[in-house]
Amino acid sequence: MTFTTRPEIKGTFGVVASTHWIASAVGMKILEEGGNAFDASAAMGFALCVVEPHLNGPLGDMPLMIRPTGDATPTMICGQGTAPAGATIEHYKAEGLTLIPGSGLLATVVPGAFGAWMLMLRDHGQLPLRAILEPAIHYARHGHPVLPRVAHTIAGLADFFRDEWPTSYATWLPGGNAPEPESLFKNPALADTWTRLLSEAEAVDGREAQIQAATDAFYKGFVAEMIDDYLRDACVMDAAGGRRKGVMTGQDMAEWSATKEAPLSVDYEDWTVWKGGTWTQGPTLLQSLMTLSGVDIAAMNLNGAEFVHTVTEAMKLSFADREAYYGDPDHTEIPVETLLSPDYAATRRAQIGAKASDQQRPGAIPGFEAWAEAAIDRAGRDFATGPGVGAGEPTMAHLTERRGDTVHIDVVDRWGNMVSATPSGGWLQSSPVVPGLGMPLNSRAQMFWLDEGLPTSLAPGRRPRTTLSPSMAAKRDGSLDLTFGTPGGDQQDQWQLIYFLRLVHGGLNLQEAIDAPLFHTGHFQASFYPRGTRPAHLMLEPNFGTAVIDDLRARGHDIEVAEPWTVGRLTAASRDRAGVLRGAATPRLMQAYAIGR
Repeated sequence: MTFTTRPEIKGTFGVVASTHWIASAVGMKILEEGGNAFDASAAMGFALCVVEPHLNGPLGDMPLMIRPTGDATPTMICGQGTAPAGATIEHYKAEGLTLIPGSGLLATVVPGAFGAWMLMLRDHGQLPLRAILEPAIHYARHGHPVLPRVAHTIAGLADFFRDEWPTSYATWLPGGNAPEPESLFKNPALADTWTRLLSEAEAVDGREAQIQAATDAFYKGFVAEMIDDYLRDACVMDAAGGRRKGVMTGQDMAEWSATKEAPLSVDYEDWTVWKGGTWTQGPTLLQSLMTLSGVDIAAMNLNGAEFVHTVTEAMKLSFADREAYYGDPDHTEIPVETLLSPDYAATRRAQIGAKASDQQRPGAIPGFEAWAEAAIDRAGRDFATGPGVGAGEPTMAHLTERRGDTVHIDVVDRWGNMVSATPSGGWLQSSPVVPGLGMPLNSRAQMFWLDEGLPTSLAPGRRPRTTLSPSMAAKRDGSLDLTFGTPGGDQQDQWQLIYFLRLVHGGLNLQEAIDAPLFHTGHFQASFYPRGTRPAHLMLEPNFGTAVIDDLRARGHDIEVAEPWTVGRLTAASRDRAGVLRGAATPRLMQAYAIGR
């Protein structure tokens, strides 16, 4: 019998899954009130900003994948904001920077998550905006039992907040005291912000008109004005160890809007898998599937050393290509057709050897040689960095609690509508709280490079190449639709790849595949400040067993054994042809929950 920590949730009315039980309960409440998957996921997203503020916030970013019932393929909604007009390489270098800091005001791009939620709700939701925002307002105003990790994060940053970010000190340490774990924690300023936004939205008639009014209040009205006022004079400490002013303005916010686009996809076995474009890291999962399509994964022990080694080496190659070739396709020609082609996959498959590679090996694409050479050069640099407060985006308990992360949401409703969303950014560690709003700005600009001529070079109006990466898949015979994802920065598409392979080849249900032991590599260039590499690195959960771990070490992997049950935060939901819905969520960190009936 396959080990599982929880039952796979089954029903026909609706299933929701997220990285916090309160958000999942909020989503189920919305479904019970007649809302659809789009309403439920948005309400969950706003609730997660309250109950997991160390992992996401309202001024963050989000790729959002939706599949309305009857649509043959999903749609991506881009909630990834762009670099401000003043965000030039020249300006940042004049500030003495060689890397964009992982926190502070220069790390900020236009906040996109709110706009993405509003676009989805306007075009696909059913309930009024008040129903979506009221749960978040309730928990912000009346309090929620604060997670121990949130409390510990705040306590660890107390001195820094007091000395450098006083608005954050006032918000996260009211009365000068960090919250005790499990105590009721409130954010009245955030509740006031949403209450005012609702009041302005409801001054007009009609659901769609109110959602547009809320969008305008956020990007052109009082929210943007308060951010603009703050950034005019604020000069704060960042992760590079200096006090610097930001460059974003209210005009940058007013000129941005969320957009819809087609996802990328590949066929693997009898499935089609969809991911975001090259402004996300999602194509790494597609590339890895193409590389592994010529390998007999089905013959492997999916908890064995051969599987771990082969998948790890395939991921190293895909992520090397991410560093060389991915970027905003609206600004740069990206060779995505080549990267996802069978011929290219065959050349990459041939590079998987019996031993672990310790080299950065982007593939050879004619006409793009300079990008590959630059990626190899960057991976070998030793960047001078500052104290690292708020830098990066590691996700699990074996990593520092002074860094931000991400959340994830999966929803399927009784009509067959599906949502996979990965909100992030605007963490309490990322930037000072904007006075009067109760929310900090994001730090996604740290994913740009200050080198010229790259697809990920800092440039006004360009999207940073984000790690955020929701997923959908479907059997091509129409028998099953699947939505899944995870927090985890650079690990997101690693854990999702492993999960999907086990679903396809292992005969596991959604929960069994989540509970199986996970692994990932930090071999390639990190997306987050200070952008390091760990050649041949491989982290595994200890329940792989000593024989597997010793075998992998003998193959040349630089092994790091994680604490038990600390790798991955996957959630998933599905719908089969008969209308049976299923949901699952990781037991790791004891926060995520799937609910359904």
